[in-house]
Amino acid sequence: MTTPARDPGLQPERTRLAWRRTTLTCTVVTLLAGRQALHGGAGPAALIAVALTLLAWLVFLRAAHLRVAGTATAEPAPLSPRLALTAAACTVALAVFAAAMLF
Repeated sequence: MTTPARDPGLQPERTRLAWRRTTLTCTVVTLLAGRQALHGGAGPAALIAVALTLLAWLVFLRAAHLRVAGTATAEPAPLSPRLALTAAACTVALAVFAAAMLF
């Protein structure tokens, strides 16, 4: 007895769109951080915060790319704990760096 092929429906597409929206949001946050540093008289601490924001954005961009590429198959693998932790850590890091730029 064979198992019928999985019919994923629209779930993988929704997952890809969610990752793309989140990546776009992280991109906007990174651009706003750079703008704030340039218009706010960038001191050494602000430049470090912008550099760390850019690094967190690049790491998140890589994690999102891996996840979107992983959902392109007929049987997408579940989100790995490592990838989930990386995405969460980047999100928290962006918030911390944004707060650091304000003070």
